[in-house]
Amino acid sequence: MSTTMMVIVGVIVLVIIAIILIYNSLIRLRNRVDEAWSDIDVQLKRRYDLIPNLVNTVKGYAKHESETFQKVTEARSQAMQAQEGGSDAKSQAKAENMLSDTLKSLFAVAESYPDLKASQNFQELQKELSDTENKIQAARRFYNNNVLHFDTKIQTFPTNILANMFNFKKRDYFEIEEKEKENVEVKF
Repeated sequence: MSTTMMVIVGVIVLVIIAIILIYNSLIRLRNRVDEAWSDIDVQLKRRYDLIPNLVNTVKGYAKHESETFQKVTEARSQAMQAQEGGSDAKSQAKAENMLSDTLKSLFAVAESYPDLKASQNFQELQKELSDTENKIQAARRFYNNNVLHFDTKIQTFPTNILANMFNFKKRDYFEIEEKEKENVEVKF
């Protein structure tokens, strides 16, 4: 074999190794994004499971607030459908933001009922929901961080060439609306 032929074979082998390494790194990042999304799903499911108990507890004290209960139930259903339907992060975030808004109105109703606020069951549910909201926030940050790394990787050279060839697509962040970023005041 001539020296030229050995150099050509060496370059081809190096290119193949580089392609394999880049492809595998894209797969790892995509899997991290998927794993992070499943963490959000777990916390959202926990949130959905807590809401009916919370609504029923408030119903026991505030029987004439049926419109609020209906809105919370509808928002919960829409958020669950978005989750089960495999919707993208933007659609899921929109549904979750609606649910958060209706939960705020439910807690506003609770403010009008001192006996409800003193109820051990209500306080425990409120504590669990608050803990779940914190876990959702942490899962959202973890997901968005992984999306950042993945999106950056598929947009930078030379990885972007392979990402386009193998149809790796940019992922959306799981973002909250601006009004959601404001502090929620809950008084006891």
